[in-house]
Amino acid sequence: MLASLSALILLLSGCSPSSSAMAPIDPNTASFFVKYFVYPLSMTLDWFADHLWGQYGLSIMVVTLIIRLIILPLTLKQYKSSKRMQDLQPEMKKLKEKYKDDAKKQQEETMKLFQQNGVNPLAGCFPIIVQMPILIALYQAIMRNDHIREHTFLWMNLGQPDHLYILPLIAAATTFVQQMFMSSQMNQQMKSLLYIFPVMIFVMSMNFAAALPLYWIYGNIFTIIQSYFIYGSPASQKAAQKNKGGLSK
Repeated sequence: MLASLSALILLLSGCSPSSSAMAPIDPNTASFFVKYFVYPLSMTLDWFADHLWGQYGLSIMVVTLIIRLIILPLTLKQYKSSKRMQDLQPEMKKLKEKYKDDAKKQQEETMKLFQQNGVNPLAGCFPIIVQMPILIALYQAIMRNDHIREHTFLWMNLGQPDHLYILPLIAAATTFVQQMFMSSQMNQQMKSLLYIFPVMIFVMSMNFAAALPLYWIYGNIFTIIQSYFIYGSPASQKAAQKNKGGLSK
């Protein structure tokens, strides 16, 4: 997950606002990615803005909601996989103790255990990986659409970074809250992402066009609400874990 986000930073950082990168899109001469991803996204944002009082900030909200609903099956699959992995923790612990002197055998047996129980340890990465081309397309759709790039929503210009840092702070805060809801599904190594992801989102939001952190904020709020219904509140998750630990003893 961390590698995926780092790759996204490099890709977006390479999208410098040169004259060619900001040129209007000609679907007849555009590359495959621009023609079938960037251009339709740009037109979709225009269409929703036309029906939402010309507000591209609201248009981005609707598009974000649609994207999140499309990847919802992947998110639910991630939840089921992480739930199964939690249930397998006692057996994984036994394998770790049994093959503590043979790391290769331990890994092989663990993967067999996952396969037998239909667990995909990479399921948590899928929603992030799917969103990577969407974020790149959104960046280009903003920079190559004069209406979006020059649009003002609330206090910000959607085509420029938020130099008041209000948007980056909200993006980082909502990312942290989102991670808190999923913390019960993380092992100790993954829990370090609780602090790494918000910092990375803050740094990225400081440098990218305001429309991108706005997309993250909308997406985070959707995920927080979704996680509340799937996982419950962080407090209830901790209580459930304590009760489970007490019963196992």
